[in-house]
Amino acid sequence: MHLLPGLVSISFRSRTPAELIAACRRAGLQGIEWGGDVHVPHGNLEVAREVAARTREAGLQVAAYGSYYRVGRDESRQASFAQVLDTAIALQAPLIRVWAGEQGSARTTPATRERIIAESRRIGGMARAAGLCVAFEFHRGTLTDATESALDLMQATADAGLCCHWQPSVGWTHAAQLDALRRLRSSLAYLHVYQWESDGRREPLAAGTGVWSGFLAEAAAAPLPGDLPQRWALLEFVKADSLEQFRQDAETLLQLLGHAPPSVRPS
Repeated sequence: MHLLPGLVSISFRSRTPAELIAACRRAGLQGIEWGGDVHVPHGNLEVAREVAARTREAGLQVAAYGSYYRVGRDESRQASFAQVLDTAIALQAPLIRVWAGEQGSARTTPATRERIIAESRRIGGMARAAGLCVAFEFHRGTLTDATESALDLMQATADAGLCCHWQPSVGWTHAAQLDALRRLRSSLAYLHVYQWESDGRREPLAAGTGVWSGFLAEAAAAPLPGDLPQRWALLEFVKADSLEQFRQDAETLLQLLGHAPPSVRPS
């Protein structure tokens, strides 16, 4: 399977959508997961349509809508999923990223877990009816903070069209990271790509080419879940929040994916 290279926009919250679109074009990337906290706020359909148009006009794709919807949280304390979905539709995003609860799996009670599952199935059905997919963030402090918990969640929600992003969990061994990726393969949506050391230091992606070549190969071999049209490898968490480092990381990602660098791409 061909993985498409892109950017998670919240990597640069202080930059405007126009700046990020220009940076992606210069770097030779193909799409952007737009974040719902700054760049395309939940419920702001005018901004969503404008960002969608600018993205397309630049020859890029909207890879996803990176929402901050917490499944299981009362909607009186956040934007409703209907608002999130309407925004994703206006953005013309094929997928909405959400968070599985508000605390880690070890602290989540069985009753809360069942509520999160029921809510996930509800929003998955809403998204599917609109032609979109919903993917959980693979993240600490949620039900996807451990491999077994994530697998249980995916099994319980698979028939509602839910899938799961993957990223290397900081502090895990390489073996544990690879095991999680392999075991999630039937539910795998996109990859968030970054190089962090075990102590949380950000490094250039080039420092992790050995491990990332393996991660990307695993993702390329995994089937697409449900109605997901394609799979993205999206850069995130750039060292020092530097656009120059982003350009270098994009070059590394393109090399890992076997894409031509922007300077030699056909027009």
